[in-house]
Amino acid sequence: MLIDDVKIKVRAGQGGRGAVAFNRTKMSLGPTGASGGNGGSIYFEGVSDLGALGQFRYKKELAATNGENGKIQLNDGSGGDDLILKVPIGTVVHNLSKGEDNEIVSIGQRLLVVNGGRGGKGNYKFRSAVNTSPTEFQEGLPGEECELHLELKLIADVGFIGLPNVGKSSLLNKLTNAKSKVANYPFTTLEPNLGVYYELILADIPGLIEGASGGKGLGIKFLRHIERTKTLFYLISAESDEPAKDYQIVRNELAIYNKELLDKPEYIFLSKADLLDKDEIDKKLDKLKVVGKEAMAISVIDNASISRVEEILREIIRQKYWRES
Repeated sequence: MLIDDVKIKVRAGQGGRGAVAFNRTKMSLGPTGASGGNGGSIYFEGVSDLGALGQFRYKKELAATNGENGKIQLNDGSGGDDLILKVPIGTVVHNLSKGEDNEIVSIGQRLLVVNGGRGGKGNYKFRSAVNTSPTEFQEGLPGEECELHLELKLIADVGFIGLPNVGKSSLLNKLTNAKSKVANYPFTTLEPNLGVYYELILADIPGLIEGASGGKGLGIKFLRHIERTKTLFYLISAESDEPAKDYQIVRNELAIYNKELLDKPEYIFLSKADLLDKDEIDKKLDKLKVVGKEAMAISVIDNASISRVEEILREIIRQKYWRES
């Protein structure tokens, strides 16, 4: 089960208390109380593992270690260990306590979430010409704490979208080494699946249904993943009696959720073309032309049609390099 939306509480370590101590050695009298160590801080670090948020499914409160108290003979306490929490790239960190939002967008990126408390000064730091035997010291400061809402939004170059059971997972498996579950019934895909086609990340987004943006079916949970997808592949089953209507249903749900999704580059594919003869396929393609949409008939068992899909992907790769250069 993919955990892609979770709330947690984090607390940085408290700083250690400063020490009060005096040197008892003859001719070396004076304060020797050392300072406490700083508390550990908490960071998020981006990783490629989509399931990394699963660690927070049952563990909702996390804390870094406290700094050690100061010691005698000017030995400062050790600082608390920082806590590094791994989260998937594409994670949006909503700091509910501060009202701040940050994103983890690359592998290895680190985000400081809460600072550890500073260690308190020992009595050695309070010595002066008029106070040669100070007994003052400082308590360590508490570490920062806050409540966070972690929301995963996949980052993909191409997203496969459509109604349930239109062949998205089959196409992803054909183009990549993904092992998505495939079966001939709705909602086979219960969570997004990723695959890699050369430099491109392809995402199979679980099927949307009419009313998904209002909470029906599985769609509302995954609509947000489409926000980070650069190009959309609409898949419409050749078995559909009304392919243009199926296309419009998906478009309407995207518009209700976020109208900006309609501006993304798109390609339309009439999938499972092997189930019908050529005349029937041509009629379905004509129905899409009526609403001003050109579609391509494909089948995962027809290598020629898959090659045409790969040509589109290679063009997207070329455009990607052109944009980045």
